[in-house]
Order: sequence, then structure tokens, then C-alpha cells
Amino acid sequence: MTDFQRDQIAKINIRDLRLRTFIGINDDEKKNQQDVVINIRIHYHAQKAVTFNVIEEALNYRTITKKVITHVEQNRFLLLERMTDEVLSLVMEHPQVMWADVTIDKPHALRFSDSVSISLSARREGYSV
Repeated sequence: MTDFQRDQIAKINIRDLRLRTFIGINDDEKKNQQDVVINIRIHYHAQKAVTFNVIEEALNYRTITKKVITHVEQNRFLLLERMTDEVLSLVMEHPQVMWADVTIDKPHALRFSDSVSISLSARREGYSV
């Protein structure tokens, strides 16, 4: 058997969460919902979840996703930066989360471009990626 040390840091990826919301500064953007695509990366200490194999010890990514969906769909945003920061704050509300990165794409925001995106990240003190 090979000797190795597990770091027990789980890396959760929530990919391509497609939602509709009011985002933008132009009159048309304020009147009509637009698509956004959200990607979230989360690191958390999973030692207890791995050891005990019970859901109560794991970070519930379904709960996080539901909060993000509700928040994005029920609010209006002028800037993509603000929406990204608010989603990041929702993720970081969970004390198990050691580091998170949120990227939100606004498809077709620019002519000749598939999308424009903003990424923001946060980490707990003492944790390095």
C-alpha cells in the first residue's frame, strides 16, 4: 500500500446554474429579465463527513444552491459585480466553507461576445488555496 496523506479538503463545484433575473443599467435591462450563468467553487474541511459518512457532517450544497436561486431570482441588480458579491456572501455564511469563488456570466452582454463574467473569491483567515 502506498503511503500518502489526505488533506480532507473537499472541493465542491456547482457548474452552470442558469437563472433569470433583472441585471443591468439600461432601461431595457431594468424592464426585462436576462439570463445569468453562475459557477461556484467551494473548499471545506470534509474530515468528519469522510470519517462518519453521514450527511449531517457534510456541507449541504443543495441548501446553498437553493439560497442562491431564491436570492438571484427575487432581486434586481444594476451591476454584475454586486450580484457576484452577494452570491459570494451567501456561500460564505456557512461556517464550514473555508474558501469560495463565484463567477457569474451575463450571456450576450456585448456584441460579438458569448458573455461577460465577473469573478470574486473569499477565504477564511488562516486558509490558503
